[in-house]
Amino acid sequence: MADSVYISENLGKTQIEFLKLLDESEIQRFKFSEIENQINQKFENLNEVLENLVHKQLLTRVEKGKFCRPNFRNVLVIGTFITEEGTIAYWSALNVHGLTEQVSNTVFVQTTRKKNDKNIFGTDYKFVKVADYKKTGITWDGYGNLRFPVTDIEKTIVDCFDQPQYSSGYTELIRVVKNANMEADKLITYCKAVKNIAVTKRIGFLVAFFGRTDLISFIDFAKKEVNAKYNLLNPQGTEKGEFVSEWKLRLNISKQELLKISNR
Repeated sequence: MADSVYISENLGKTQIEFLKLLDESEIQRFKFSEIENQINQKFENLNEVLENLVHKQLLTRVEKGKFCRPNFRNVLVIGTFITEEGTIAYWSALNVHGLTEQVSNTVFVQTTRKKNDKNIFGTDYKFVKVADYKKTGITWDGYGNLRFPVTDIEKTIVDCFDQPQYSSGYTELIRVVKNANMEADKLITYCKAVKNIAVTKRIGFLVAFFGRTDLISFIDFAKKEVNAKYNLLNPQGTEKGEFVSEWKLRLNISKQELLKISNR
């Protein structure tokens, strides 16, 4: 709080007016730089109004220049609100789409901007910076003040294979590939966007192994992407297992174990 800001003992007329405008517009969170346009009114000293309301606990500062109402705690909205071009992704997106029952204490946000991880209102936020060309496959969930961007089902799956350390676990991803409702065209588009041939090979193998005939065009695409280098099926696993020449993969998770995992 700046030294020049006057903190009134009681709730002033201008402060009451500001809260009223927030209520009328049903605004639960906002940025200092945008709020006057949102409520269509200018304030002579907006900073003083906000500092007073924060001091009186009628607003909460999320971080510099970003505020919310005291009872607003939607962690997915907050995660994307505080991040430029932020999108709910990875494990958190798996949860949004109902693809995993495993719940993380961390909210994963994908962004093209560098941002340090932080804890806000007791929730940990992990900000994963990706190249601009990987920023695709975004849809929206929620409504009104609860609306937030999230990677769609296919992009979420591709992202989790691309960076499995941010997923709910490789065995969970195997079950997702077997059971998720996916569109082949989207899988092709996102695998091209991510530019990770090993990811394409792994998903292609699993889709074919589980007999996903609804994704045959993706299987055909993936086979054409296969290169000469062998990759582990589970990149986080050990160097062992059967070599599958068709996919240039080493199955450090056996076919028998894949079936067991998928049927759990």
